[in-house]
Amino acid sequence: MEFIEQNPPQVNHTALEEFILLGFSNVPNLQGFLFGVFLIMYVIILMGNSLIIVITKVDPSLLRNFSSLEICYVSVTVPKLLTDLCRQNRKISFLACATQMYFFLVLGVTECFILTVMAYDRYVAICNPLLYPLIMNSRVCIQLAAGCWTSGIPVHIGFTYLIFSLPFCGSNQLNHFFCDVPPVLTLACGDTFMIETLIYVIAIVVVTIPFMLIFGSYVKIITTILKLPSDTGRAKAFSTCSSHLMVVALFFGSGIITYLRPKSSHSTGTDKFLSLFYTIVTPMFNPMIYCLRNKDVMLALRKFLLKWM
Repeated sequence: MEFIEQNPPQVNHTALEEFILLGFSNVPNLQGFLFGVFLIMYVIILMGNSLIIVITKVDPSLLRNFSSLEICYVSVTVPKLLTDLCRQNRKISFLACATQMYFFLVLGVTECFILTVMAYDRYVAICNPLLYPLIMNSRVCIQLAAGCWTSGIPVHIGFTYLIFSLPFCGSNQLNHFFCDVPPVLTLACGDTFMIETLIYVIAIVVVTIPFMLIFGSYVKIITTILKLPSDTGRAKAFSTCSSHLMVVALFFGSGIITYLRPKSSHSTGTDKFLSLFYTIVTPMFNPMIYCLRNKDVMLALRKFLLKWM
């Protein structure tokens, strides 16, 4: 009897060259409404942060850096989202997707670090007011801001490269409105365990540790404020810190839930909602929070308006 050797069937591993961002295509009747809402929010973000940059031009650079960062951060995702809501073709190339993910991650890390530095700035101002001009001089502020902007660049070059080095051989429909890490990984055919472990490690380093540093700073700040003899002094100190605390809670809260919760609890609807929260909603509220809750910013705004009126 003659046996014929048969090769095992070959699995089709045709490499993908592009993704299709499904976004909010599951609600076709709301495309125009969503476009209008997101456009208004984007304009508010641009105008609000631009106003802060203009009115605080004579003040320390940290708040100006934060507002500049917010403009860059939302501009990575929102213009593409608005474009996709206006057209049927929602394709995005591998290179464009990788570029969007890279800048989103780098700017997100920069925001974590700048919020941490701003907490340290508040700590020095309240706990060591006499040494504040010496510790937080212009040179130190510039160095801290530069460190925040550049520290995430090398890490996320390698991280993004690792993600897009994975084989993508199945569906090219990305059920999200931008190239975030979790939805992209769901389309990968290879073993993603190492990447998922790396996500947790990076999230702990750039999210959890800065959050704990901010928390520690505010424990000392609140302890110092409670020891102030005058009610007016306590009220002023709390007013100065409350705006930053609200921004930290909004940004870090949504980020920790997104990247540190168990993979089994991920769902498309929840991921999209959380992503909207930290990519559009929080940046929209940040200028309002700083303008309304920070007396120094309000004073600068009054001076600016009086100058031009």
